[in-house]
Amino acid sequence: MTANHQVMPKMLFAAQVENATCRTRAEPVAIWKARKYIEEHSWEELSLTKIARMVNMNANYLSENFKRVTGTNFVEYVARARFADACDLLRNSNLRISQIAFAAGFQSLSQFNRVFKRFSGQSPRQYRAAARRGLGTNKVLTHEYEKV
Repeated sequence: MTANHQVMPKMLFAAQVENATCRTRAEPVAIWKARKYIEEHSWEELSLTKIARMVNMNANYLSENFKRVTGTNFVEYVARARFADACDLLRNSNLRISQIAFAAGFQSLSQFNRVFKRFSGQSPRQYRAAARRGLGTNKVLTHEYEKV
């Protein structure tokens, strides 16, 4: 597997956010800080209230602005960041799928499977098998971002 395939989910995720951000004049610093924190701490327990406190903003106001600037709501953004991390782990580790689910920050295996299927159109097991065979990666990567 090439290094290119290893960074594709995160690159596509970043591109999706950048495209949404370009629709506005400039990304507010608070939103940038919130996104950066989510991306760097996606495996941790994250809540809108926690992030709002961190960027010194009312949670409702952060939620509204986050959606307007990024084009996606807070919960979806966190799920996509965790999904991208899980994709990396599925391709590049021998951890069990349940270990990957919790390492990526999902609260349960069923939540992980549901989110993974929604973003990729495949189960985590199918994704890992395709990635290890070097097949289907582009299809999966396309599917995971077409619902934006």
